Amino acid sequence: MRLLKLDSISHGQKLGKSIRNSSGHILINEGVELTSRMIQRLTELNIPYVYVQDPRTENIRIESAISEPLRQEAMEAIETTFYEMQKRDALKNTLSLQKASRRFLGIIRNIMEEVKSRTELITLLADVYTYDNYIFTHSLNVTLYTLAIGLELKLPQKQLETLGLGAILHDVGKMQVPLEILMKPGKLTEDEFGAMKKHSEWGFDLIRNVDTLPLLVAHCAFQHHERLDGSGYPRGLIGDEIHDFGKIIAVADVFDAVTSHRVYRTAMLPHEGLEILYAGAGRQFDVKIIDAFRKSVAIYPNGLGVILNDGRKGVVSSQNKGMSDRPVVRILEEQGMPVSIPYEIDLSGKIDVVITGCDTAIKETIKM
Repeated sequence: MRLLKLDSISHGQKLGKSIRNSSGHILINEGVELTSRMIQRLTELNIPYVYVQDPRTENIRIESAISEPLRQEAMEAIETTFYEMQKRDALKNTLSLQKASRRFLGIIRNIMEEVKSRTELITLLADVYTYDNYIFTHSLNVTLYTLAIGLELKLPQKQLETLGLGAILHDVGKMQVPLEILMKPGKLTEDEFGAMKKHSEWGFDLIRNVDTLPLLVAHCAFQHHERLDGSGYPRGLIGDEIHDFGKIIAVADVFDAVTSHRVYRTAMLPHEGLEILYAGAGRQFDVKIIDAFRKSVAIYPNGLGVILNDGRKGVVSSQNKGMSDRPVVRILEEQGMPVSIPYEIDLSGKIDVVITGCDTAIKETIKM
């Protein structure tokens, strides 16, 4: 399979991985030949990338971050709970979160077990979905990235559970932001952004009175927009004034935000998102946490077209754990010409060969 930008897909190419809606129902099945109308509809649904079939890469395995039943359970729990938080009744909100906390804890434990059993690094590009509400999807994605970091840092089970709860609920305060601001497709005004920033405090207030959730979960909601240099909000905390869990969720939050498609911004690829984090390393984000993130998340996911420093082009075929920037690449092109027999090169053992760019628009050039 190959990962291609939607605007580079041609009429007649076959879909390599099914596309689902937010409820898990299949919209277009794997193997279906894409028509111009289908491609246009996927564009309207803001899907930036899809997997297509390619005989040269047909045995490249794309592993989902978590199983579909668990993903559906998590999404349903997030959606149900978050919608209830739109109420302005503090007691009802507390009771709703209290009830949901037990369900969330079970989901967090199941996610950890599945993430620990994975043979590949985590990538959310493996799953192509359309979503009704970015906040719900973002909450799950941040949880997956956060737990991957926590596992890489070898945090104890109890701490991982608290961290996971903090991640899944980090944006719950956004449900009390006025809908016209929350769903605005364009840039927010200064006043609107000020109202949006209140979600950290509202999330803290929603969670801190729930006796079935550790107080630290509330502080995760409070601190995930704080930055080491004091440039964050709501309190402008500096360095060690920020809890480690707040620092971890901050990294996961920013990465998912920039690698997710929004109406006003095209999604970045994972390696581009990592560059955003590197740009703030030591100043806004904890270097140790960024390093743990890099080791646990696929920066060059399987199926992604890449360009090497010697001019060769290929597709990432598998990952080297702990070395996300040094995957195994299946070479498809040399000196501007397709190779007759694709072959693989393991970058973990070739220190003089590095990935210099990505190519998500290479069309199939060989029929086999």
